[in-house]
Amino acid sequence: MSKTAKKVDETLNQELAAMENTNDWETRVVVAGGIVGAVIGVLTSYLLIRTSKEAHAGPPAITTSDAFKVGITAIGLVRSIAALGERQR
Repeated sequence: MSKTAKKVDETLNQELAAMENTNDWETRVVVAGGIVGAVIGVLTSYLLIRTSKEAHAGPPAITTSDAFKVGITAIGLVRSIAALGERQR
């Protein structure tokens, strides 16, 4: 193998190693976000059920207006979390 081919091979190996490291932290962030989101979703559902049972024995009466307000708030929260990635170190 020539010196040029060895240099190209080393460079490619370094680039592949850098890509693997990048994918590693990205994967960890996605998995952690999924777990946190699932836990928050289950906890929120539990609190909704508990509150509904305490107020009355039936399922909660959620109006379109209520759902819209919650959706807008959730979008704002997601945008705020996404903005954390823009901060410089």
